[in-house]
Amino acid sequence: MARKPDGGPSHGSDRGGASLKELKSYRVQIDKLDVQILDLINKRANLAAQIGKVKSENGGDVFNPAREEEVITNLLKANKGPLPEMTVRAVYREIISGSRALQKVLKVAFLGPEYSFSHIAALNRFGGSVEYMAVANIAAIFEEVNRKHVDFGVVPLENSTDGRVTDTLDMFIRMPHIKICSEARLRIHHNLLSNSEQPEVQRVYSKAQALSQCRNWLSKNVPQATLHEVTSTADAARLASQNKYWAAIASREAASRYGLRILFSDIEDSPNNETRFAVIGAYDSARTGNDKTAIMFEIPHSPGSLADILGIFKQNKINLTWIESFPHRDSKGEYIFFVEFEGHTDDPKVKKALTALEQHCEKLSILGSFPMAPLAE
Repeated sequence: MARKPDGGPSHGSDRGGASLKELKSYRVQIDKLDVQILDLINKRANLAAQIGKVKSENGGDVFNPAREEEVITNLLKANKGPLPEMTVRAVYREIISGSRALQKVLKVAFLGPEYSFSHIAALNRFGGSVEYMAVANIAAIFEEVNRKHVDFGVVPLENSTDGRVTDTLDMFIRMPHIKICSEARLRIHHNLLSNSEQPEVQRVYSKAQALSQCRNWLSKNVPQATLHEVTSTADAARLASQNKYWAAIASREAASRYGLRILFSDIEDSPNNETRFAVIGAYDSARTGNDKTAIMFEIPHSPGSLADILGIFKQNKINLTWIESFPHRDSKGEYIFFVEFEGHTDDPKVKKALTALEQHCEKLSILGSFPMAPLAE
């Protein structure tokens, strides 16, 4: 037995007692801080409610992406840690969401069912204090927004592996008055979910894009399984839960919802797999100074037409961030172009460029200006 300097036995009880006293002291301090934080959050919420009354009297919009992004940006600049940026964003997303709901509970449509990546993107953008509506297809989201059954919709726009989402672009052509007011960028991590073991998997269900984004991994690791396309990754998880020998490619949230094990995580072929979503509504966003603008246009079917358009952006020193061509449904051999670029319609050089574009385009639609979104994991 160890001895103290005075010759008596030592049981280490003093250190243990001191540690427990420290632990209790820390917890007491945390409890006091929690009460103070709660009080401050409620004071903030009261101010947000007052802002809501002013907005209501003056016809202002409840959802203000530019202002919300300004709040987050200011907080991140002031953040000295140890909490990382991702955590600060998550905490304030819910504080803002709850405060916004005191003014009005927004209705938001997304491509369902729940726990699809579209649902996760919507939660990432709007938080939990929202009335969500799951719909069966992208066209239905546009229709719900157009009919004012919901305030906003969240639609996938492009994926870094598979490119454009055709159904979304087609609906912008059909409804060019619908505006993009915000965007959400989501890192897509695919997981193989099943209640069987890897060699026992007979079928793998998922959305076509998810199967495509994991094609190499699937061929190497479950070559015995047949692949089956369904309408969403969340629906794939629901199906996989019905048979022990079936599997799904879906999110971690879907695994929890349908009681499935995650056999393998992060099975996407590209480690940089990302999907960008557009938040659509009746209006776009105010200027933040860190914005993008989306447009859609048709040009004459003649040599140099597209080069002339691109030259306008170059002359005005406007950086393009995205360009897509889409076959014109009524004119064979002609295309509709979708372009995004840095800047807001209120920026002088953007105004100048748009004026020049109107002179060269047969048809030009401004789909909206909105704050650039950070990539969310």
